[in-house]
Amino acid sequence: MEHGIFVAIPRNTGLVNWGTATLVSVIAGMFYGGSKEASASASKDAEVMLKLGSTSDKREQYRLMRDAMEKRFVRVTRGSIVSGLRLGMFTAAFCGLQNLFAEKRGVHDVFNVVGAGSLTAATFGLILPGSLLWRARNVMMGSILGAAICFPIGWAQLKLVEKANKESLATSPEPNESGESKSGVGAAIERLEQSLRK
Repeated sequence: MEHGIFVAIPRNTGLVNWGTATLVSVIAGMFYGGSKEASASASKDAEVMLKLGSTSDKREQYRLMRDAMEKRFVRVTRGSIVSGLRLGMFTAAFCGLQNLFAEKRGVHDVFNVVGAGSLTAATFGLILPGSLLWRARNVMMGSILGAAICFPIGWAQLKLVEKANKESLATSPEPNESGESKSGVGAAIERLEQSLRK
């Protein structure tokens, strides 16, 4: 059923797979956090090179290089894990709330996406460090920004799902006289037979 620009589609159609989306976002967050930490450690590598140039002892140079590599590995690993967990938690909360709203309301429309985005952003604004007044401000800003950003995303998602459903209905096999649907090969054979009969 349609309400202007809002399209309500059946509950299970177009819902994001919660587990898959969370796994993909964890991996993407790990790549982002690791690459960010790796590029940020370039200045620290310059400091190590200065220390290496100031000493002529080979053992000291080896120790400095080993310590620098260990610290860099720890920084990149920690950045990868933290960023992956943050993005994964955000995506899991967003997709879980979206599916919960669709389950409770019985339809999947723009309001599910907007509500999930607003509530997720407000929750993450609440857990950020700061005073109570600062957290309240973050909750307000998060809920408004989450709704504003998720409205066009939800609308685009529903339009894509609606288009995909129309295309799948157009390409689905037609039922024969007995009510059974034919495979693509069966439908092609029948069309060939009909053209030969003419």
